[in-house]
Amino acid sequence: MAENPSVAIIGGGLAGLAAALALGSAGHPVTVYEARPFLGGRATSYEINDVTIDNCQHILLRCCTNLIDFYRRLKVADQIHFYREFYWIEPGGRMSVMKRGVLPAPLHFTGSFTRLRFLSAADKMSIASGLLAVRYEFGKRADLDQITMADWLREKKQTPRAIERFWRQILVSAINEDLDRMAAAHGLQVLYLGFLANSQSYEMGVPAVPLADLYSAKAWAPYEYVKFAYRSPVEQLQIQDGQVRGPIKAAAYVLAVPFERVSALAPQLAIDLSAFTHSPITGIHLWFDKPVTDLPHATLLDRTIQWMYNKKDGRHLQLVVSASRSLTEMPRGAVIEMALKELTEFFPSVAQAKLEKAHVVKEVRATFSAAPGLEAKRPSQTTEISNLFLAGDWTRTGWPATMEGAVRSGYLAAEAVLEQFGSRQRFLLADVA
Repeated sequence: MAENPSVAIIGGGLAGLAAALALGSAGHPVTVYEARPFLGGRATSYEINDVTIDNCQHILLRCCTNLIDFYRRLKVADQIHFYREFYWIEPGGRMSVMKRGVLPAPLHFTGSFTRLRFLSAADKMSIASGLLAVRYEFGKRADLDQITMADWLREKKQTPRAIERFWRQILVSAINEDLDRMAAAHGLQVLYLGFLANSQSYEMGVPAVPLADLYSAKAWAPYEYVKFAYRSPVEQLQIQDGQVRGPIKAAAYVLAVPFERVSALAPQLAIDLSAFTHSPITGIHLWFDKPVTDLPHATLLDRTIQWMYNKKDGRHLQLVVSASRSLTEMPRGAVIEMALKELTEFFPSVAQAKLEKAHVVKEVRATFSAAPGLEAKRPSQTTEISNLFLAGDWTRTGWPATMEGAVRSGYLAAEAVLEQFGSRQRFLLADVA
C-alpha cells in the first residue's frame, strides 16, 4: 500500500502541534520543524534558578472545546486542574467568591453575584443589564467588530466601578488587550461562551504540571506518524510555479509561525499583515521563605497586578499583568518592587516573609492585538500557493489570540491539507453554544 502524502510543519507551537496531531491521527507522515530545542512556542516552560517555570501563566476555560480535545488526544487532560470558584480580592484583603449555584444558565451565578462585596447594588444592576445585552447581541449585531469594548460599555451605560472591577478585570486578562483597544465582538464572545452559554463553561483550568510536560515524548508516543526536528529553523521556503518546492521535501507545508515571521519565510504570499500589532504580557515569579497565601489563585482589584497564581505551597507565586505596556520599559528591579508593594496590600503576610528570589518574564510579542476592524484582515488557513497552508492564533479562527484559537487554527489547517489531498475529515469541534 502506498504511503500517504507527507506534511512538513514549520513551527512547534500549539498551532503546529494541533495540526501535527490531527494529520498524524489521519495516517499522514508529519515532521514538525522547530527552531528551539523544545515544543510549545509561547505556551511552554523552561528551567531557571533550579526550578522549572512557565514563560507565562496559561489558563483555559471549559468553553475551550478544541484545546481540551487536544489535551485529551495527548492523554494529558488529567493534568489540568479545573476550579469552580473565582476569588476577587480588594486592596486591604477583603475577599468575595463567585461560583455557580443551583439555577440553570444563564442564571447560575445569581446567588454568589448578589453577595459580591466589591460591587454596589447599582454596579450589580448595571452588570446584569450588560450581561443581558451580551446574550441578545452576541452573534446578531453586525457592527461589533467595528467598535471597541469600551464603546459598547459606554453605550450600555455601565457604571465606572462596574467597568473597572468587573468588565476590565475579566476581559483584559482573557483577551490580553485594553478595553479601548479590543473589538467588542471579542469581548462579547468571551462573556457569552465563558459565562452565559452553560453553567460549567466558566470553570478555569490551570495546568498542574509545567507546560512543556503537556507535550512530552510520552504524550506523543502513540502518534507514530509524527516526528520532530528540533533546532531546525527554516529560513525561507522555495516557491516555484505556485507550489512550495523546498528546502525540505513534503507534499504539503503548514506555516505555523507568528504573523511577524510570515513575510520572511514566504515573501511571495500576497497577505497584507500591516494591520497586525502586538500586545504584551508580563509574568512575575516570586519565591518566599514561607507561605503567604493558601488560595489557589485570585484576581486582584484596582492595581497593576491582575491575577495571582499559587504555584507551590503558597511560597512560589506567579503574578500576571495582561496588556502590560506600562511595564515593557520598566527595569526588572522596579517591576519586582511594584509587585511586592501591591501584593502586600492583598496579602499582609507578604510583609513578614522574606523574598528569596524573583524572576520577571516580559512577553513583548505575547499575542496579536484584537483591535476593531482586524477580523476581515485575518487570513484563512489556505493560501494562493496550492500546497502551503497557515496555522496560528492570528489566522481566521473565530477566536481571539488564545490557546484555544491556536488549536483551532491547527485543526482547520489539517482539514484544509486533507481536502487538498482529496479527502475530507473534520477535526474542529463546535463551540459550547
